[in-house]
Amino acid sequence: MAERRRTKDVARKDHAKRTLVWLFAGIIVLTGALGYGVWQKDASWAPRLGLDLAGGTQIVLEPRVEGGGTVSQQQLAEARDIIVQRIDSQGTTGAEVTTQGDSNIVVAMPGTPTKEQEDAIAASSQMQFRPVLATDIGSEEMLEPTPSGSATSGSSSPTSGSSKSSSQTSQPSASRSSSTSASRDRQRTAEPEPSSSTSGKSSGSATSSKSSSATGSSTAPAQDWKPTAEPTGPIDPNNISSDLWKDFQDLDCSKPPEETPSTKTDEAIVACKQDGSLKYVLGPVVVAGTEIANAEAGYRVGPQGQQTNEPEISLTLTSKGRGEYGDVSKDMVQLPGLSPANPTNPPGKYNALAAVLDSQVLIDPGFNEAIPNGQASISGFTIEEARSLAKSLKFGALPLSFDVQTRQEISPTLGSEQLRYGIIAGIIGLLIVFGYALVQYRALSVVVVGSMVIAFGITYLAIALLSWGYNYRLDMAGVTGLIIAIGVTADSFIVYFERVRDELREGRNLRAAVEAGWARAKGTILVADGVNFLAAVILYVLASSGVRGFAFTLGLTTIIDLAIFWLFTHPMLTILARGKFFSSGHRWSGFDVNTLREAKVRYKGRGNFDIEGTDRDNPATVPAEGGAR
Repeated sequence: MAERRRTKDVARKDHAKRTLVWLFAGIIVLTGALGYGVWQKDASWAPRLGLDLAGGTQIVLEPRVEGGGTVSQQQLAEARDIIVQRIDSQGTTGAEVTTQGDSNIVVAMPGTPTKEQEDAIAASSQMQFRPVLATDIGSEEMLEPTPSGSATSGSSSPTSGSSKSSSQTSQPSASRSSSTSASRDRQRTAEPEPSSSTSGKSSGSATSSKSSSATGSSTAPAQDWKPTAEPTGPIDPNNISSDLWKDFQDLDCSKPPEETPSTKTDEAIVACKQDGSLKYVLGPVVVAGTEIANAEAGYRVGPQGQQTNEPEISLTLTSKGRGEYGDVSKDMVQLPGLSPANPTNPPGKYNALAAVLDSQVLIDPGFNEAIPNGQASISGFTIEEARSLAKSLKFGALPLSFDVQTRQEISPTLGSEQLRYGIIAGIIGLLIVFGYALVQYRALSVVVVGSMVIAFGITYLAIALLSWGYNYRLDMAGVTGLIIAIGVTADSFIVYFERVRDELREGRNLRAAVEAGWARAKGTILVADGVNFLAAVILYVLASSGVRGFAFTLGLTTIIDLAIFWLFTHPMLTILARGKFFSSGHRWSGFDVNTLREAKVRYKGRGNFDIEGTDRDNPATVPAEGGAR
């Protein structure tokens, strides 16, 4: 029996040592990741500060209104909310988006925004779905073939359709029931490439769905074009007027547009692909971008429910958009697809629906079958491309178009002085905790100091890595959350230590007391930290942007507190309990049984006390505040 206890005791000590090794290995990995970011990337050892502490950039956006129209407050409010979503999707924290007067929107962002972030705010406006009526080369240099065996420079898109040559019809492809497949844009090379398709989201077995057939026409669009009759619908090429055709012929996608894109939804327009490789004639709008309920990037699920390695964009439409999207898919599914090998497709009816953002075509997929349920899945991208396009589709439905009116640097609203005061407050809090631990727990305070130091180090590394990877900004509210975390972490080890002391008072030896105290304390800590974390999540979701920094750091430090409690405090105490100094009950160890039994008032943690001599069955003798648990 004694041998079994000894073996079990050795196993616990070894497990505690391994846990500490894993903890320090994790800290080394975090430090190495940040060091790599500082060395090779644009990371910094110091966390990035928010707008109130470091200043930033203020951009004033002026709405673009045609024909002298006015902007309603509802449109302005909706545009402001969508801009907030776009900024959040870029990983920028601490930005402030407000309205100015009756029309302008003011965006204040910490630091200097990247071109991608600024374009997402100012250049993006109205998302529209328009049928493709004709295509041609937009920029010759983007269509130069790549030498065999070499990588294609720049970004390129998969082909439209699944044809093997410019004159062949693509074969039917498998897709799920109640879904569609839509192919993406053509490869900008002289040779056709494998196709990409989109499939709607639905359960069911795989079915063979009808695929669009490529026309394969290699004839360049006619230099002269005139409509032959009144257009009968948005996919009718008679929507192309003679003047619009001339504009299409003259359009050079290698140059920025000289005029603002037209926002008229009932007329055909000309547009360029985002990279300038192709130009289009697009019919009237068939589905507005405001009808996109959601767009998410992920990996396609196979017909048997298994996840594949094929990235996709899951598109969900509103009830109105479901009907419009279903109608256009029924009309277009039987039409020939665009030529994958030759981008010069003359005016006609094609199975291609372009997603357009300010006269720039993001994608032009076709349909493999009708989509009556408003659930589509677009594939044929890398996962990075899918995520970028999903953001554009999801947040591309601004009800207004905006131009940048002014752009200027702004100074911090609080400044370094307030940050210094916040740091001083945190240091004072730490010193008070260390002083209390030294008086109350004596040599055991080494565990307290170690827990606090490691918690601080992991928190600092986490914030610095988030600043680099997700452009997280630490504001004054976040600093406040970090200061409060000192008390949360301190209370955790107090609860544990007092539970161990209770077991010692009841006659157990230190080793048994540590394990019994752990069993009693961990449930209390889990519940308390769980409540803190839930409060942080609710506050983050429901509160304004000014309070989110506090909620975020409170939630982050609560998770780190649990990790330190499990991976450092308990293993460390398990090892110390097997040392002679602590196990002998030395008067400076913090576990002196005689001293513990003489104590009249014992702090139990979380604001609760045990008072010796209190009759628990007599309410008159129970303290009004902080009764024993």
